Amino acid sequence: MKKLVVATGNPGKLREIQEYLTDLVVELHLKPDSLEIEETGTTFVENACIKASQVAKALGEWAIADDSGLEVEALNGAPGIYSARYARSDRERIDRLLEELGDSTNRQARFVCAIAIARPDGAIAASVEGICPGEILYTPCGTSGFGYDPIFYVPEEKQTFAQMKPEIKRKISHRGKAFEKLIPQLLRIGDW
Repeated sequence: MKKLVVATGNPGKLREIQEYLTDLVVELHLKPDSLEIEETGTTFVENACIKASQVAKALGEWAIADDSGLEVEALNGAPGIYSARYARSDRERIDRLLEELGDSTNRQARFVCAIAIARPDGAIAASVEGICPGEILYTPCGTSGFGYDPIFYVPEEKQTFAQMKPEIKRKISHRGKAFEKLIPQLLRIGDW
C-alpha cells in the first residue's frame, strides 16, 4: 500500500479525499501541524503544486494537495484564490460576496479545484483542474455543505450545492471533476 501525505492538517479534508480514492491502494496521512506551507501562487494550480511539493520534500513521501475557490465573473474572478480568506466566517464571506455583487444581473460564477501530486523529491508528478459552472443566487438556499454552497446554484441540477445530496455534489462538483481527471494519471504514474 502506497503512503500519500495530504498537504493539510484538516481531518475532514483527508476524509473527503479518501472518498475519491476508494478504488486505489493508498494510505492517506495528514501533514504534521508543525509543517507550515505559505501559499504564494497566483492561481489554484500554482498553490496546489507549492503545497504538494513542499510537503513531499519535507517528509520524503508522496504528497497530494488541492486548492480551490469560487470565481465570480462580475467581480473579475474574485474572490478566487482568496475565497477562504474573503472574510472570517462562511456567513461573512457570503454576505460580503452578495454585497459586492449587489443587484448585478450577471451572476455567472464557477468553482475551481486544482489538485497536485508530488513525488518524494518534490517534483510534481501530476496536476489537474476541475471546474463546475454555476450562478450566484441573491439569497442563500439550503443547509448542507459549507462555504459558498448556499448561494452557488447549478442550473443543470436546479439546486444549490447546499441543497444537493452528497453523492450528487461529489460527482458534479469542481473537486469531483478534478479527481476524475487525476485518477487515470495516478494509475499511469505508478502502483496505486
